[in-house]
Amino acid sequence: MRMKGVCSLREMARLLNVDPRSRKLCLITEREKGYPRSVLSRFTKRVGAELLRRIIEEKVVNLLERGEVEEVDVVLDASFIKAWSIRQPIHSRSGYADADARVGRAGRSYELGYKLHLAIDRERVMPLASVVTPANENEKRHDRTLLERTTLVLRRAGAKLRGIIADS
Repeated sequence: MRMKGVCSLREMARLLNVDPRSRKLCLITEREKGYPRSVLSRFTKRVGAELLRRIIEEKVVNLLERGEVEEVDVVLDASFIKAWSIRQPIHSRSGYADADARVGRAGRSYELGYKLHLAIDRERVMPLASVVTPANENEKRHDRTLLERTTLVLRRAGAKLRGIIADS
């Protein structure tokens, strides 16, 4: 099984109109239109980060149970996500419209944003757990939390953690 990387809500809205697999996953019938970007945006805001994380983990557990997976190799990595905000005039290390965003390393430069820490099943390229933090925090501080969430998801699915590859 391969997961499709969707970079934006605009791309997701487009996929829900053309991709039959995505439509099936979201329970959209052939006669229905896909969800517009505004609906997808409101959903994530109304649900909240914690409940959205639990929904995603529940879906991952269901997918792992269906595949009858016994052991999993996990890859831990962090990626930079740009915040769509400007820096505050007085405190230039944080965001103006997005107060939680911080200045952190983005490749060879420094940008305002977040870090998305992911635990991924190496064989199936499926995300198992995630943690989102301000960009200025060290990746190593969140490895333990990410690993605890991963083991919780795997335990719920009846799978064991075979090995860990950390890229931090």
